[in-house]
Amino acid sequence: MSSTPVALSELIAALGGDLLGGADIRIAGIAPLDEAGAHSISFLANPRYQAQLATTAAACVIVAPALADVAAARGAAIVTPDPYLYFARLTQWWAARMRPLVEVGVHPSAIVSPDAQLGQGVAIGPLAVVEAGATVGDHARIGAHTVVERGAVVGEHTRLSARVVLGHGCRIGARGIVHSGVVIGADGFGFAPSKTGYVKIEQLGNVSIGDDVEIGANTCIDRGALSDTVIEDGVKLDNLIQIAHNVHIGRNTAMAGCAAVAGSTRIGANCTIGGAANIIGHLTIVDGVHISAATTVTRSISAPGVYSGPYPFEENSSWQKNAATLRQLSTLRERVRDLEKK
Repeated sequence: MSSTPVALSELIAALGGDLLGGADIRIAGIAPLDEAGAHSISFLANPRYQAQLATTAAACVIVAPALADVAAARGAAIVTPDPYLYFARLTQWWAARMRPLVEVGVHPSAIVSPDAQLGQGVAIGPLAVVEAGATVGDHARIGAHTVVERGAVVGEHTRLSARVVLGHGCRIGARGIVHSGVVIGADGFGFAPSKTGYVKIEQLGNVSIGDDVEIGANTCIDRGALSDTVIEDGVKLDNLIQIAHNVHIGRNTAMAGCAAVAGSTRIGANCTIGGAANIIGHLTIVDGVHISAATTVTRSISAPGVYSGPYPFEENSSWQKNAATLRQLSTLRERVRDLEKK
């Protein structure tokens, strides 16, 4: 990642931190320790990579107070209590300098209903559609080929990338980021069996998404059957996730790619859901639960903690013991056979 070089003093003025030496050093990019060049800034968040401090060519390294002396001995350093968080904020600051300016206004090829409400500083991209009754907040961005259906609401400073669909009556709050291919407000999977086949249950709810939510590419969030599907503030969803009708996800919960949540399940706040995890419907998961990758959750979780296992899932420490036992079953079987022969 490179850009117009910037002095470390300017970076400190923007982001804070204690700079040890090199205020006039100019940085042209951000790189990992083992790939950084003489004009790069890097960071050390995991102590296991401390040995790379001695070999990195980075012009400046972001470190925790415990490594301040070691880092300063090799060159310029920024000392901060949480180097990884500082790195995250640095990437945002850097991206804001690099990102091409968006032309405010409605592209000539876009179709915007006269009944739609557009805030100040809105940008509507080529071939986008904003239907009647929709509201687009101040400084929001609507990407090319994106559709904001009738009555939908886009909060201020929210960015919908190209080819997003925000269904009728659905809403997303402020400062959201929605990547390409996302569909918000498709019908939930609801059918009543009959002697002649399945009869569709019309999905009459909407999707309500809070502030500061990021949704990865090609993720689908279904509208509720009667009441709304709800995604609270600060939720982060990776690519290719399925959120079924009437699911409720609490604030600041993060979910990795290819996970799926079946209908009417309620997930608490500050949870993490690993990649390819599956959660069946009509369950309740309390705040502070961490579900490992590829875990299948088949019952409600009433206590915070780490849970793992494809089948059956259980509390993580118990699952690890059982998994270790399972690996020994073949050897145990042979020993039993030998004993039986004797």
